[in-house]
Amino acid sequence: MLLDLLGCDVRTAYSGAVGVSLMSDFQPRIVFLDIGMPEMNGYETARRIRSEPAGRRAQLIALTGWGQDLDKKHTREAGFDRHLVKPADIDILEEILAACGEESQQA
Repeated sequence: MLLDLLGCDVRTAYSGAVGVSLMSDFQPRIVFLDIGMPEMNGYETARRIRSEPAGRRAQLIALTGWGQDLDKKHTREAGFDRHLVKPADIDILEEILAACGEESQQA
């Protein structure tokens, strides 16, 4: 809801498999992804997203309750660009969105 309020075009997937399937049609610039999901966790979902052409261009942001050093190491290894711990600071979210907007204007 917050991303909608900030003017973002948002798609929501309630499983990793659905999230991966949305990549080719939606081609998001930013993907916020939880780690603790059933069936396919966020690490595996990130790896699969990165294997898609649209997934190689997207910023992957872990947004999770898991914030230990080992968790952050695993997100880096899975291909995430950033690791945010819930609840995410709105200033940081706005910074990420602004940086992504600036990148698209420069391309």
